[in-house]
Amino acid sequence: MTPTLKRIGLLTSGGDAPGMNAAIRAVVRACAYHGITAVGVEMGYQGLIDNQMSIMGARDVKNIIHRGGTILKTARCLDFYDAAGRAKAHQKYKANFLDALVVMGGDGTFTGALKFASEFGVPIVGMPATIDNDIFGTDYTIGYDTALNTVVDAIDKIRDTASSHNRLFFVEVMGRDAGFIALNGGIGAGAQDILIPEEALDLEKLYASLNRGYDAGKSSSIIVVSEGEEGGVYEIAKHVRARYPHYDIRVTVLGHIQRGGSPSCFDRVLASRLGVAAVESLMAGKQGVMVGIHHNQVCFTPFAEAIKQHNAIDAELIRVSDILAI
Repeated sequence: MTPTLKRIGLLTSGGDAPGMNAAIRAVVRACAYHGITAVGVEMGYQGLIDNQMSIMGARDVKNIIHRGGTILKTARCLDFYDAAGRAKAHQKYKANFLDALVVMGGDGTFTGALKFASEFGVPIVGMPATIDNDIFGTDYTIGYDTALNTVVDAIDKIRDTASSHNRLFFVEVMGRDAGFIALNGGIGAGAQDILIPEEALDLEKLYASLNRGYDAGKSSSIIVVSEGEEGGVYEIAKHVRARYPHYDIRVTVLGHIQRGGSPSCFDRVLASRLGVAAVESLMAGKQGVMVGIHHNQVCFTPFAEAIKQHNAIDAELIRVSDILAI
């Protein structure tokens, strides 16, 4: 272990994701196992600036592995965008005798970590926690699997009422810049069509699919729309309603229920693995990297690469979706 590594601070930043508490638990208990003091920072980088920190022991994180959200709270900190804010954060970092940081979040979190590390030489390891699953350098992000299960469960329920009333439902899911939830959730829920930001909106293709379904005797359908899709779900539904006035069309926006709820077993295990790896990688001298999972093995990606690139949608899944929409 690095001789100076006595106290590690940990924080959650950006949007919350199911599994963050499991990750907090893993970091705190890994620190306790290795004789390191864990210091929880509340409200993300804002808590670092405002000195909202407290020591956390193994018993402080009992009974949280199953809870959604984050006990450390989270926020998007505008002050951390400024050099003066980061300088103040570093003062508090030193005043609390911290030797390293573990940060959990997405692009914004890692961008802040990269700047903080480069300006002050702070050893930082990041953990990818976002339901969008769009972070480069890991096959899965903490919270993604739970969000997918939430989406599929919701669409299953919507399908019950859609089939009872012969309705066409447009269901908007999260993913402003990435269609992972829409594509995988749509396939898992048996959607008629899936509209994602990675593909240009093609209304004629959508109309052709609806025509095929109608000719095949479909009396109800589900169209899954990523929130980043051009025009938005209500505008798309308006176009379809104008083209097919005989359809009874409804729109459901799932919104923030996708971020909540008890994390799935997959997310709990993922968060646990990455939390232990984050602490032990700092002990081994790694810094300025995100710890992720690739082919079921722990891997490390420099912050600069994780921020610069994004996971690409699997073209094979798009093809599968098109085939199953027949």
